[in-house]
Amino acid sequence: MTEDSDKATVEPEDQETGPARHLPNFFTIVRFVLVFPTGWLLWHGAVADALVLIAIAGATDFIDGELARRFNWRTAFGAIADPAADKLLVLVVFVVLVLQGHVPAWLLGIVVGRDLVIVAGALAYRLVLGKYEVEPTKMSKVNTGLQIVLLLLVLLGLLGVDPVAIYAAGIADPWGFVLVGVSGVATGAHYVIVWGLRARVELRGRRETAGTGP
Repeated sequence: MTEDSDKATVEPEDQETGPARHLPNFFTIVRFVLVFPTGWLLWHGAVADALVLIAIAGATDFIDGELARRFNWRTAFGAIADPAADKLLVLVVFVVLVLQGHVPAWLLGIVVGRDLVIVAGALAYRLVLGKYEVEPTKMSKVNTGLQIVLLLLVLLGLLGVDPVAIYAAGIADPWGFVLVGVSGVATGAHYVIVWGLRARVELRGRRETAGTGP
């Protein structure tokens, strides 16, 4: 942001460093708390109420992200818990909809399988190289966004038989299912390739360093 010359510029690191800096983590915890009631409402057919909770979760996700970026209120907890809260909510909604027959089981398999591959790869990377930074790629963010849009379309389709519900259901099945499935496979493969290449470069660098040592 550009300020007039007669105004003091406040850098993010000069902002509040007291309890307020934990607000992003608070909103992340709120999303965790919303996971169970959202799944419970969906299981009992209260789709509209579940959508309200999902909207609240989305709002807290936006707010904590803005606070973290604007005031540099980033923490190690937030780096892990923030995407984990999103993943857990999406997973619970997926599971309920699959059990109710509204989403195909193969799609849930791709969603869960992709995440398991990424987690296993991250653990292997850390065990071999001793370090791993949580770094969601743009493709991963797009994939998560597609999952959320698909779930919202399915839920809107369950609200009733009005034109909006029918249109939403028509987009979700089959096109939304196919798109999210392809995206899941592609982004999972992307993670494996990118981090595999990084590991290879890192190991090669270590071998070269060891070879030139005393």
